[in-house]
Amino acid sequence: MAITIKELGNTGLQTSNMGLGLAALGRPGYINLGHGDDLAHDYVVEAMEGRTHRMLDLAYEKGVRYFDAARSYGRAEQFLLSWLGNNNHQDIVVGSKWGYIYTADWKIEAEKHEIKKHTREVLDKQWEQSAALLPHLKLYNIHSATFDSGVLDNKEVLEKLAEIKSNGIKVGLSLSGTQQAEVLEEAMLIRVDGRHLFDVVQATYNILEQTMDTALTHAKEAGMGIIIKEALANGRLTPRNKRPVFETTKIELERLCDLEGIKMDMLALAYVMSKPWADIVLSGAAVETHLSSNIAAAKVELSTETIQSIAQLSMDTTAYWEERRSLTWN
Repeated sequence: MAITIKELGNTGLQTSNMGLGLAALGRPGYINLGHGDDLAHDYVVEAMEGRTHRMLDLAYEKGVRYFDAARSYGRAEQFLLSWLGNNNHQDIVVGSKWGYIYTADWKIEAEKHEIKKHTREVLDKQWEQSAALLPHLKLYNIHSATFDSGVLDNKEVLEKLAEIKSNGIKVGLSLSGTQQAEVLEEAMLIRVDGRHLFDVVQATYNILEQTMDTALTHAKEAGMGIIIKEALANGRLTPRNKRPVFETTKIELERLCDLEGIKMDMLALAYVMSKPWADIVLSGAAVETHLSSNIAAAKVELSTETIQSIAQLSMDTTAYWEERRSLTWN
């Protein structure tokens, strides 16, 4: 396997099987383990913009053609725009998301870093902002759709998304939390004017959280494009994870890494990329060495024994999401 170009589900969009997510690049604070160290604690806008451009350059050079942003990722969309202004790449696909409002004001510590509001008013405003900033925007997702937010029952929102779709933009939703599968199943039933509304799903799936296998298989069979985020569990599937609860899993992962002759990030990403339903797996790297290692995972073919061993390492889903909520912004 390697970085290849293929269709994203049945969307007609041709893009790479690995993408670069900008959650850790577009703002000073994020929950990834070691995020502050990755940014060298240099949060000057120009320095972060330059870092993002270097990461985008490297990703493109290595064959990555999908880039993932969101309105709540600080200045991620602006950084993408300025990068595109420096080159003439016509073969990329950009996806963005609406529904969270960035509220940290470029600070590491904030009462709230982002606030979810899945209303028609927010959609109208954020769609206008994203469309103006991203000339290569081809996919627009609900950011973290849940039952609690009521977004899948909001007729005004669904009608606006259908309008956006009618103008040639693919529409999707990203998922988080213990009810990912149920939310996806509900979303797949939604039709506007007799047509399925959602073309793509961006779901959380990794070695520690493997509950989405069946739901993603169904989505793939229905023609949806599948994008996987947090394949490294926000750094918990790297040597940076020193939590005692991870120790037993870490020992097994290190054994498998030795068996395959690869690093832990490569093992984790290669496992997700081995799934038949995976169209795009996102790297969330903020450092060039990490990105290069992540991309190298696309060349890894894991043994059947390793795949079977990894399949046994999933955490209890409630415990997984509780631990994720405990991660600190840094």
